[in-house]
Amino acid sequence: MQKPLAEFIGTFTLVFFGCGAAVIAGMGKGATAIDVLGIAFAFGLAIVAMAYGIGPISGCHVNPAVSFGVFVAGRMSFGELITYAIAQVLGAIVGAAVLYFILSGKASGWNGGLGQNGWGAGYLGEYNMTSAFVFEAVATFLFLVCILGVTQKNNPTHIHGLAGLAIGLTLTAIHIVGINVTGVSVNPARSLGPAIVGAAGNPAALGQVWLFIAAPLIGAGLAGWLFASGLLEAKEA
Repeated sequence: MQKPLAEFIGTFTLVFFGCGAAVIAGMGKGATAIDVLGIAFAFGLAIVAMAYGIGPISGCHVNPAVSFGVFVAGRMSFGELITYAIAQVLGAIVGAAVLYFILSGKASGWNGGLGQNGWGAGYLGEYNMTSAFVFEAVATFLFLVCILGVTQKNNPTHIHGLAGLAIGLTLTAIHIVGINVTGVSVNPARSLGPAIVGAAGNPAALGQVWLFIAAPLIGAGLAGWLFASGLLEAKEA
C-alpha cells in the first residue's frame, strides 16, 4: 500500500496547492492577489515538494498520464498503472473536496469555482476546442519527455537528485503558457477531481472533462513510445 498511498497524498497536494492558489489566492484583492505566474509556480512547487517527499516511494507520478507514459515506455506494469491511476483520481477528488469545504466558509460566498479546466466562450481566454486539445496533447508530450528523460538511469540530473526540480519547473512553464487556454490540465486526475466535486455548480466542466483525459493520454503515450523505441533513450557510455 505504500505506493498507492504516496500517489494519493501527492495528487491531493497538487490539487490542494495548485487549484487552491487559483481559487483562493487568485481571487484575492490587492496584496493578497496572485496572477498567472503565482498560480503556475504553485503547481510547479507542489510537484517539486512531492518529488522529494514521495518520489523515493512511488516515483511521484501524481498523474495518470505520467503513469501511462511510464507504462508505454516499459518502466511499469499494467497492474501498477491501474493502481496508481485509482489512487491519483481519489487523491484529486479528496483534494478538491477539502478546497470546497474551505471555500464554503467564505462570508461573502464564492462562485463555485474549484480550478476546473475548460475551453470556449466565457472561459478565460475563450480558446476553442481544437486549440484546447492541441495544447493539452503537446504540453503533456513535452512534460513526459522531460520526466522520462531526467529519470533515465544514465542521466546525471537523476543521479544527482535534481530530477524533481527539473520536472517542477517544466510544469511551471507549461502553466505560464497555457493557463489562459485551458487552465492547464496535462493530468486527467487534476481535471476529474475539481470537475466531479464542483459538478453541481459548474456542470459544463464535467461535460468537457473528456478532453482532459484523452489529450494528455495521447501526448503521454507518444512520449512513452519514443523512449520505448529507443529514439530518446540515453545510451550507456
